[in-house]
Amino acid sequence: MRLFIDEHNIPWDRAWFITQKTLAYTNHTLMPEALERWPVEMFESLLPRHLEIIYEINFRFIENLKTWYASSSDLNSLISELSIIEESPNKSIRMANLACVGSHAINGVAALHTELLQSDTLKGFAKIWPEKFFNKTNGVTPRRWIRQCNPKLTALISSKIGDSWIKNLEQVQKIEDFIEDAEFRREWRAIKQANKQKMAAYIKKFNGVEVNPDSIFDIQVKRIHEYKRQLLDVLYIITLYNRIKQNPSIEMVPRTMIFGGKAAPGYFMAKLIIKLVNAVAEIVNNDPEAGGRLKVIFLENFNVSLGQKIYPAADLSEQISTAGKEASGTGNMKFAMNGALTIGTLDGANIEIREEVGAENFFLFGLTAEQVYSLKANGYNSMHYYQTNMELRGVIDRIARGDFSHGDTEMFKPLVDSLMYDDPYMLFADFASYIECQEKVSEAYKDKDKWTRMSILNAARVGKFSSDRTIGEYVNEIWDAKAVPVSL
Repeated sequence: MRLFIDEHNIPWDRAWFITQKTLAYTNHTLMPEALERWPVEMFESLLPRHLEIIYEINFRFIENLKTWYASSSDLNSLISELSIIEESPNKSIRMANLACVGSHAINGVAALHTELLQSDTLKGFAKIWPEKFFNKTNGVTPRRWIRQCNPKLTALISSKIGDSWIKNLEQVQKIEDFIEDAEFRREWRAIKQANKQKMAAYIKKFNGVEVNPDSIFDIQVKRIHEYKRQLLDVLYIITLYNRIKQNPSIEMVPRTMIFGGKAAPGYFMAKLIIKLVNAVAEIVNNDPEAGGRLKVIFLENFNVSLGQKIYPAADLSEQISTAGKEASGTGNMKFAMNGALTIGTLDGANIEIREEVGAENFFLFGLTAEQVYSLKANGYNSMHYYQTNMELRGVIDRIARGDFSHGDTEMFKPLVDSLMYDDPYMLFADFASYIECQEKVSEAYKDKDKWTRMSILNAARVGKFSSDRTIGEYVNEIWDAKAVPVSL
């Protein structure tokens, strides 16, 4: 708008028409801290002309609201909710509101995410402009996340169905035709095992820990955040460890619990979760009673290059965010494309992955988004779960008394207090369901042939989650652009 008006002398109405028709707003998160609010005072000192234009955009938008809803008793509350300028507690610019007003299209990145944008986060804009809202479920590219990172699997698939699936991932479903072929299943299993052995060698080299390639490689790699609930995964590890300590001869399907991810520089709780993972690893990995049954690994410097080693080696993909918090997720897609099974909540793109691969090939646990909201609205009491679940109490007590901090009861106290007295992401509410679901994982893993079939079906049925499909939908439904043919 500044360029059009100030430098090209285009009248406001024409400039605004071009701007709206040019811009589209993709929302990538429901987390309030990412829906930026910029202090007007700062904006005024840095970008005074831009602020003048924003004020004018907001004035004209509010005048339209007054015309459209002149007879509505909700007009004032609607203006307060949708105004680009937030008056209190500190006068600021709501960047998401500016994006909604200035765009011709608004979209979320998974079906549930878009639904929650319309029903909650951006509900006022959905009320006045329902036609602006679209869903564009995320995707990832099979060229990197299968072809480049898993060449042996790529070769096996191409040997059966040709290589056109690399540019049209929907075609990978053809490998279902070979699921009754025992030799195909054997080759599939051998490729997974080879990838796990490579990962084990990497862990030995960089972590100095011997892990069992025959164990379940149970992996959670993603940005460290409380809502993604790496901490719930840690509570499960301590549950297994407690069982071993209580009964050293207990039979247990061996697990290698692998974490990776980075925390924002100032995010204290996320950094403390990383500290706890490594503290638990220090105890568990050096306890002879845990032996080859349980290992805990935190991989340093998680990035794309390391991801290319991790995804092909995974047996189990941890997608355990609190329902209603994850916009989409893309790691869940990378894991499934490489034949990992998912344990997860009905959150983000997990919902659509489960629909595609089949409920019987997905390990589901936990509250739904609706149940999360209802439980919070009716007064969630995390202490109730601590008092009534003996295993949970044993886990929390072990952390609280300093068993993983050399007797220091203060080190992890912020995490313990957050869970006991607030638990905003409802780990305690989902704990029992998660533990029960992990038992189902262990039982399924004992049957190697069944697990291999489930693995093949996960890889075969995730063609929808190619970024080619996602970008095609943007091109056709939002950008109104022309696709350019490319060769491999």
